[in-house]
Amino acid sequence: MTSLPTAGPTPATDGPRTNWAGNVSFGARRFHRPSSVTELRRLVAGSDRVRALGTAHSFNRIADTSGDLVSVAGLPERLEIDPGRRTVTVGAGMRYGELATRLYASGWALHNLGSLPHISVAGACATGTHGSGEHNGGLATAVTSVELVTADGELVTVSRIGDGADFPGMVVGLGALGIVTALTLTVEPTYDLRQYVYRDLPGDRLRAHLDEILGGGYSVSLFTDWTGERINQVWRKLRVDGPDGARPAPRDWYGATLADEPLHPVPGMSPVNCTEQLGVPGPWHTRLPHFRLEFTPSSGEELQSEYLVPRSDARAALDALATIAHLIAPVLQISEIRTIAADDLWLSPSYRRDAVAFHFTWVRDTEAVTPVLAAIERALAPYAARPHWGKLFGTGVEVLRERYDRWDDFRRLRDRYDPSGKFHNELTRRLFPADQ
Repeated sequence: MTSLPTAGPTPATDGPRTNWAGNVSFGARRFHRPSSVTELRRLVAGSDRVRALGTAHSFNRIADTSGDLVSVAGLPERLEIDPGRRTVTVGAGMRYGELATRLYASGWALHNLGSLPHISVAGACATGTHGSGEHNGGLATAVTSVELVTADGELVTVSRIGDGADFPGMVVGLGALGIVTALTLTVEPTYDLRQYVYRDLPGDRLRAHLDEILGGGYSVSLFTDWTGERINQVWRKLRVDGPDGARPAPRDWYGATLADEPLHPVPGMSPVNCTEQLGVPGPWHTRLPHFRLEFTPSSGEELQSEYLVPRSDARAALDALATIAHLIAPVLQISEIRTIAADDLWLSPSYRRDAVAFHFTWVRDTEAVTPVLAAIERALAPYAARPHWGKLFGTGVEVLRERYDRWDDFRRLRDRYDPSGKFHNELTRRLFPADQ
């Protein structure tokens, strides 16, 4: 902990007025992009309401505030690799694609990446963003320490080793505990992957071999438009140093056919901004995401939702969603199905259970999509579905409270770090009312 510097107010600057998709207009009275941690600390201490904004790639109001909205992207660049500890300390505003490129150049790697490399490290970890792979935990599971500015402007560091009791509640923190300035992540030696895409996986083969298919690679994604029984595409990412990555991929895989040209997950869209396919080996950071860092994957003309259910309920959840496919398909662009390993982070959607995630990329029509979300939540209710914190959902607080064993522990942690509710906003106030 360090003492609070004294100086004048931090000037406001121009900033984004909406989130990436344009479905949320920010209500902040001021936007700030401090150039130092000292400026950030002064700003937080002097504000009655403040929230951090990452890359604005959220689809609900999790990043919004009625007070001061702050980007940490202007803080001095920070990237410190410790080969002995196998860690990297990185500034919170750095995007995953930039971090990955730098790590690879130094011979290191992360265990997983999200489908988009454009998202910030702190924002992705705070909302439980995950990537894919049944043995791969979400992105936040790599975090070993968090540096953040708390409500009184103090700069503190919490770590898994030194703060073990509280630490699992700090990482997926929804921005409710403070403004993160840096994180330390575990790294491993770099590795190469091959990426293969298969077309038209028959629905009966999927149900008969679901475990083998979802576990059929280091990272596996299934894409479907819910217009029929088949899965449109299967994306298999195989480590070159593993048994499947060392031999040629079969042309037929559980009835799906190996694609002989690059594909985009959304039918009809150009694959030019997708990562390399056709089994060409390449570095981990150029294969794990679905999209290239140097391209913008779309114009934001979409909404997104995602729900995670226990891995053991994958088949039943598939069947439940199939019963409402006629509601899903008309407002859907594409749906992705992935697996994520269990973790111990209190608000992680994979907390203490291996999970399968059902992701939905919708047309940008909130009025049309909202009733479909309600139908999905009803269909997945028997499987205690947990929504992605940065995407659209309607699940009520009482239901969510039952689905997270450490819900009340997090609320008490929030009250300790932010007793006046400085980091509260509309969404977090609804989830964790002050009078509970």
